[in-house]
Amino acid sequence: MDTNELFQRLTLALAIGLLIGLERGWQARQEPEGERAAGLRTHALVALLGGISGAVSLHLGDGAGTMLGFAFAVVGGTVVLFRFRETTYDGTFGATTAVAALLAFALGVLAVVGDRAAAAAAGVAVAGLLALKGALHSWVSRLTWPELRSVLMLAAMSAILLPVLPRQPVDPLGAINLFEIWLMTVMIAVISFAGYVAIKLTGAQRGIALTGLAGGLASSTAATLTLARLAAHHPQQSGLMAGGALLAGATMMVRVIVVAGIVEWRLVAWLLLPLGAAAIATAVAGLVLIVRPSESAEGGDAAEIAPGNPLDIVAVLKFGALLTAVGLLTHIATLYAGKAGAYGIATLSGVADVDAITLSMARMAGGALGFEAAALSVLIAAAVNTIAKAALGWMAGGRAFGLRMAGAALLALAVGIAGHAAGSLALAPLIPAAGH
Repeated sequence: MDTNELFQRLTLALAIGLLIGLERGWQARQEPEGERAAGLRTHALVALLGGISGAVSLHLGDGAGTMLGFAFAVVGGTVVLFRFRETTYDGTFGATTAVAALLAFALGVLAVVGDRAAAAAAGVAVAGLLALKGALHSWVSRLTWPELRSVLMLAAMSAILLPVLPRQPVDPLGAINLFEIWLMTVMIAVISFAGYVAIKLTGAQRGIALTGLAGGLASSTAATLTLARLAAHHPQQSGLMAGGALLAGATMMVRVIVVAGIVEWRLVAWLLLPLGAAAIATAVAGLVLIVRPSESAEGGDAAEIAPGNPLDIVAVLKFGALLTAVGLLTHIATLYAGKAGAYGIATLSGVADVDAITLSMARMAGGALGFEAAALSVLIAAAVNTIAKAALGWMAGGRAFGLRMAGAALLALAVGIAGHAAGSLALAPLIPAAGH
């Protein structure tokens, strides 16, 4: 390592210490001079000491580890001693400052002997965590047992079960991929919990909008049913809930275009105009319902509107089973009945969701089925899904919720049909082989 590089690395070590020390010094800015165990200058010097220790260790060969361990122990013992005296004097408890100083030393060493980018990123992360003390403590104080259980369940579903599932089809027809199916169930669980947190943190109006947008990324049907049930319990908020459900529907339409494009980009040309126009019309209707004044004086409290169970594992598992069944039926129907089978399965699967049919049709678009038939199957599923959500919303959320959903559904269907007709006329001469 030449002098120029060593100077750069030591400067980075000092900068990391200054960043951490700036936060620590600001937190203790009200304390008199001489009554702080470690502030801005101390953390900067500790990090620089770590950098110098790392530079020295580069010339010690096999003794580098011992030297760094000894230096870390000395610095740690000194910081802990002074921090102990400070907490004893103040009559308080806290190890954050001591840990921050030890991290400053360790990151100073890493900046010199290791990856500079990693050291800089870790330094920013440390300072960020220290600065978020108030927000983190406030969130923990409001965390309930169902919410904690939801986080643990999501972690178990994501980190334990998902990696061990086979990534190849497990059935003779090649239609059932357990990894993909469970990945979808995990996604729905994550979105459900994210929507719950959004409502609690941002309030009812913003939270419902975020729930709709996020819910549409996984299952707009599930999001619609959730919001419909909330509308049934809070009838004065039916417009707000319907607006969130419509945003979920608009997000679903955009998601369908993206998913289809990832699998078969040429299919986007057939879906963009009808689904894009319908998505815009649905989103505008949803935003109008969300931003206009509520029927109630205050609009309800976010805590009152938030669902009671942020992770309905039964519903998630049911969706996984539905996804498996639709994927298998779609594969069989298109294999033996061609376009008619594809349209029939699209109609049936659209009642619940459009993910499975979209993936299946995108895979088959370049084969014997053709792009136009594949796109029409996806559009049929999206249209049926839009109608089904309006009907389910009416049954679960009541007349006021259902009327708003039905009106928006008719608008989206009209716009979508017009877009499909215009798109077909435009694409017919441009892509003569799209159906072959």
